[in-house]
Amino acid sequence: MISRLRPWRRTHLGTEADRATFRTLHTASLAAPALREGLTEASAERSLRHLRTLLGTPSAALTDTDRVLAWAGLGHHHAAEVERAIADLTDDASTRMVRADACEDGGCPVGELVISPLVVEEVLVGSLVVGAPTATGSLVRAANEVAAWVSGQLELASLDDSRTALMEAEVRALRAQISPHFIYNSLGAIASFVRTDPDRARELLLEFADFTRYSFRSHGAYTTLAEELRSVERYLLLEQARFGDRLKVVLKIAPEVLPVAIPFLCIQPLVENAVRHGLEASVDKADGVGQISITARDLGQECVIEVEDDGAGEDPERVRRALAGDATMDSVGLGNVDARLRNAYGDDHGLVVETAPGAGTKVVVRVPKFAPGVHA
Repeated sequence: MISRLRPWRRTHLGTEADRATFRTLHTASLAAPALREGLTEASAERSLRHLRTLLGTPSAALTDTDRVLAWAGLGHHHAAEVERAIADLTDDASTRMVRADACEDGGCPVGELVISPLVVEEVLVGSLVVGAPTATGSLVRAANEVAAWVSGQLELASLDDSRTALMEAEVRALRAQISPHFIYNSLGAIASFVRTDPDRARELLLEFADFTRYSFRSHGAYTTLAEELRSVERYLLLEQARFGDRLKVVLKIAPEVLPVAIPFLCIQPLVENAVRHGLEASVDKADGVGQISITARDLGQECVIEVEDDGAGEDPERVRRALAGDATMDSVGLGNVDARLRNAYGDDHGLVVETAPGAGTKVVVRVPKFAPGVHA
């Protein structure tokens, strides 16, 4: 039997109300990205035409607390009236209606202005202004709803800014914990080669300069895994200059995860902890040998990074206290790294530490390959 395939025909899905809801949500989604950058002239300009489409009015404007940032539609000559009207708005201001001055242009459609405050964390940051022939009750309600939605987007932008500032502060705190002990030992190791192997001393000095330049760079809360691992390799080269063949390093890195964005300085402190607390006591001995392994695997939507040492291990209770941010624990930013990972990706992506006295330590980091707001 031969069955015939019926040609596909485009049909409208849903009721008119469903389609209207979709159009509204779609228009709002077009305005959201700009508003998530905060309230500026550029973001107001990019979002305002979509807000005006939502309201279906002849004109709309966005202001800060002093001036009009952007105007869409007709009636721009009323901007001065708007600025006079917003001059005395307060944090607890309510929506107000202002009759527009008579226009020389008899065809101006702006007879009244509806001014709805934009409030972020109970602080007035600006207003949404709607111009129409008359300020009907339905228009006022619509303006209030859109203003409340805009305020919500601006509040999310403020939270993003706060999160970024917090992460930058945490990175500064972590830098302060970079071991002076390591710096002194590295310089000592370099100095020991100055007479016996000047070329090696020069190479190590360049590695040390690159390591410190990366660790103290002043831009970006995120980096790529490739950049972080380059800094880790420099750190280990400097430690191997001190310990020689007693410190073994094994790297197993999947090339496809190298471009993944990760929080700045989230792997390097784990490696420093592994050397300093896991291996240093044993490799300091003349016949002591220790190994640190770093692996990075592609696991579907995630990148899994593991830092493992075969050293002394640790009491799990002390690790829990370090992860909780106990300042009395002598660890290089373990709680700091854990907090920044959770802040960036959620509580499911904190550090996982497997350890016991005499059994070595393994720290596992799971990061999504793609996450909102995370980019190097």
